[in-house]
Amino acid sequence: MTDYTRPLLLGYARRDLYVSDQHVERLKGELTKFAAVEGFAMGSTYVENVETAPAAFNALVESLNRYELTAVVIPDWRHLALIGDPERVKREFERVTGARFMLYDAP
Repeated sequence: MTDYTRPLLLGYARRDLYVSDQHVERLKGELTKFAAVEGFAMGSTYVENVETAPAAFNALVESLNRYELTAVVIPDWRHLALIGDPERVKREFERVTGARFMLYDAP
């Protein structure tokens, strides 16, 4: 259940950087815990597949703009590499959406 008293945090990750779907599901659970610690409610985690990139990233941007959200959590900068140079993607993303990326450091 989503806690609507906290700001919503979305996630983004590349599927090909994980061994299995089970690992992706574990990541989603970890991101939910991270969101709670950081004062957010966790929304959807957009998972990018190499074959359909940048479909999940585009859907993420649409959601950010539609709901005026301010933050996205990613496991590390490599997750942006399917879109382009991670630093350029970060800069353009923040300019276009007004949102920021947060890094999740796995324990």
